[in-house]
Amino acid sequence: MPTLRNVHERIVQAPAETVGALVDRLSAPDDPLFPTPVWPAMVLDRPLGVGADGGHGRIRYRVTAYEPGRSVRFDTTEDGLGTGYHRLDVEPLGPGRCRISHVLEVSMSVGKFAFFKTAIEPVHDTMVEEILDNAERAALGILPHPPARRPRRALLVNRLLWVRATGSPVPANARLLHGAFERPDFTDAWSMPLAPGMPRDPRAWRHVLPFTERGAEDHELMLGEDAPHLDFRASILVDDDSVTLATAVRLHTPRGRLYFAVARRFHPYMARRALRRAHRRVAFAARPSGERNARPTPPPLG
Repeated sequence: MPTLRNVHERIVQAPAETVGALVDRLSAPDDPLFPTPVWPAMVLDRPLGVGADGGHGRIRYRVTAYEPGRSVRFDTTEDGLGTGYHRLDVEPLGPGRCRISHVLEVSMSVGKFAFFKTAIEPVHDTMVEEILDNAERAALGILPHPPARRPRRALLVNRLLWVRATGSPVPANARLLHGAFERPDFTDAWSMPLAPGMPRDPRAWRHVLPFTERGAEDHELMLGEDAPHLDFRASILVDDDSVTLATAVRLHTPRGRLYFAVARRFHPYMARRALRRAHRRVAFAARPSGERNARPTPPPLG
């Protein structure tokens, strides 16, 4: 059974205590390191510490060793990748200088090894390099070099594995949509979870549909068009943990009923596709984690 060993490291021109404090915030709501929302956030069932279970995306692990400010080790559990660990370490290199490193070591079958090298490794390498970028950015206030490159293969996997919209009832707090028509002939709704760093302003999601704006509130934006045969409204609703695209249609004429009898067969696919595409675009436009959570660099003394 082959053993995979993958190592990334970075010299950071900042004290080990500064970088180590960033590691201590892994999986916290203000996690400055994990490169969300482009890549899945680290989620643990409790604060970072030995025994915490969780993972990111489909990768599952448990914290088995933790030295605050210096090192944390995660052992694989039931993700099916293999048996091993990954760890993040901060090593002092003198005043104002340290090394942050990430090591992945996993024993796996030949088939899984080939799959990892082909499909998973480009994503893993990209994520880890962005974690190291975020460490520098958060510790220094700036990134002193170009950000890590995202290879095409990693972006392809990212697109294929991107979370998909799921059907849901029209939210009760979609007040604009509920007030649009007294008796709509059709309604539906599709939702997606919001990752850390995604905007909560519904206007940031305006490009989901190119229709006329019909109203706005703090958490909801309504778009729509009127025609002789039917009226259409679409609501973009953002709450604490999800974004929902909900629609309502009012039919006027036999022509409208005939048209929508055909259109409603394609509508769910088009709505899901529009929301998923907007979700990914918004994620890629968000500021990097380290920039969002960077603490101001103190001015030089004297």
